[in-house]
Amino acid sequence: MRIFVPGRICLFGEHSDWAGGYRRVNADLEKGYTIITGTNQGLYAKVTPHPTKLILHATLSDGTRLDPFELSMERKALLTEAENGGFFSYAAGVAYQILTHYHVHGLEIDNYVTDLPTKKGLSSSAATCVLVARAFNRVYDLKMTVRGEMEFAYLGEITTPSRCGRMDQGCAYGNRPVMMTFDGDRIDVNEFNVSEDLFFVIVDLGASKDTKEILHQLNHCYPFAENELQKNVQGYLGRTSAQITCQAHEALRQGDAVRVGQLMKEAQAEFDKNLQPACPSQLTAPILHQVLNYAPIQPHILGGKGVGSQGDGSAQFIVKDAADQEKVIEILKRDLDMSCLELVIQSEQRVRKAVIPAAGFGTRLFPASKAVKKELFPIIDQEGRAKPAIMVIIEEAVNSGIEEICLIVQSGDRQLFEDFFKTPPAIENFNKLSKEDQEYCQYLMGLGRRISFVTQESQDGFGHAVYCAREWVDNEPFLLMLGDHLYSSDNQSACAKQLLDVYKQIGHSVVGLQVTHVDHLHMFGCVTGIWQDPDSILSVTEFYEKPDATYAQQHLHVDGMEDEQFLTVFGQYVLAPKIFDYLEEHIAHNIRHRGEFQLTPCLDKLRREDNFSGYLVKGKRFDIGVPEVYRQTLIDFRNIQDKA
Repeated sequence: MRIFVPGRICLFGEHSDWAGGYRRVNADLEKGYTIITGTNQGLYAKVTPHPTKLILHATLSDGTRLDPFELSMERKALLTEAENGGFFSYAAGVAYQILTHYHVHGLEIDNYVTDLPTKKGLSSSAATCVLVARAFNRVYDLKMTVRGEMEFAYLGEITTPSRCGRMDQGCAYGNRPVMMTFDGDRIDVNEFNVSEDLFFVIVDLGASKDTKEILHQLNHCYPFAENELQKNVQGYLGRTSAQITCQAHEALRQGDAVRVGQLMKEAQAEFDKNLQPACPSQLTAPILHQVLNYAPIQPHILGGKGVGSQGDGSAQFIVKDAADQEKVIEILKRDLDMSCLELVIQSEQRVRKAVIPAAGFGTRLFPASKAVKKELFPIIDQEGRAKPAIMVIIEEAVNSGIEEICLIVQSGDRQLFEDFFKTPPAIENFNKLSKEDQEYCQYLMGLGRRISFVTQESQDGFGHAVYCAREWVDNEPFLLMLGDHLYSSDNQSACAKQLLDVYKQIGHSVVGLQVTHVDHLHMFGCVTGIWQDPDSILSVTEFYEKPDATYAQQHLHVDGMEDEQFLTVFGQYVLAPKIFDYLEEHIAHNIRHRGEFQLTPCLDKLRREDNFSGYLVKGKRFDIGVPEVYRQTLIDFRNIQDKA
């Protein structure tokens, strides 16, 4: 198993994590707000289980390989090593915390590449802690969320002599920006996307700073201000920083690099005005300000500020594009002999494609399905128009913003679908249609131009059908819908649109969910996890295909739900293309469930190695693959549509 953990850079809101923590004793203080993002550099590791030991092979950023660190997986030995401090104390501290809360064996972690500089305000120690927490989580399937990994990384680091801030382990969220709010002991974390690529340069100032002294002097201003200087410190780290950071959050979301640059300049000016007098020996930072104001780079930057605790450690600039990024790095290296890192916050990858499997035989609808494909069974829409079910599904996808659609079909059925979507009626039949229906023919042909067909040569299960679309999807996130399910929203936003909006918000795979009674769980894939937004967004910790009631009640119940209510798959997904790697592995090794290649076990693998959320869809689904349900759907679907 391979794992990458980036470093962390604080874009806005430095020191707000510990400052907001003082609300435990002084509620008049402002909450702390910070925006961080993962760096493009970090720690690369291969991870395997070990029966009795924690073994760490470490590589420094200059390529030096350290001698392997080995320690018995015993709490006393791990705690002693953690409290001793030093390079390996972080791994020992996290392992100690994991072993305290979980029954696990050991790990061997080979950190084979590190391209993240140390002691430059980029949280290299926090990245190590997250790496170890994530390794235990994935190897032993501890079902932690990313937030859980972050918390164990923090617990592990404070087991050592290090006194890190609460924002440092935010590198657990990867390369995407997150907004963190600190209110006493409470921390809220909200991931967000940017709408345009944003380009930064991180500069190693090649000097030194005393972070402990900075923190000592600033903490001396809390929890209650006793003079004007302390009031100014609290004012900046409170209301002023909060206002700037919240404005920066919106500017980043909009991809407004110019506004971000303006806010960086404003933040630095206010920081200097209010915090510099509290620790002048460190925060006067002559080298930082020399670089921020260095004339040759001014035409190429939009704004800049210090990094981390500030002082003469590192600087950050936002620039217009990759060309300016390259130019700033060239100038600073040539003129000031300063090393730089590139940072690109990439915009969200919009979901343009949908995959709809329609290759099943329709066993439960036999013999009707021998005459008519179940996906072509008629449905009456709210306008009273009769249309095949697959068309209703495709229309929902298109109306939700999907541009291209792939239908997975049997080889013998391809012509049938192509004739419907891509061939107009014969002219003698076309002339019999009303003018309205003739115009509708053009609409139908327009839908057809969006549709591609991929053949599933053998019907080997839902997972196999999805895998057939791999080349067509071409490494993009995609919407997956079922070819024999209809969906009706409870509000103005279609069910698929709701799911796509959640993906846009969180930036990783998401599955639509519905509430299901325990008596019906044997019919559905089931999901459990931890609510991130109650009754809306769930951090998924397990997928399980068609569980029995006993297993579900023991392992799959979600806190806050009634005892006999569970969350099951709604029939719509937005998936990262990495899902195809796991499907390929199952097919190559003939890993089947109930005789077929299933999607659910691969979803669980994707969940273990990547973020995965569930969304409780505001709507209903109709399974037309069962005779009685299809009969009722003909009545209910139009009635619900009419009410909408």
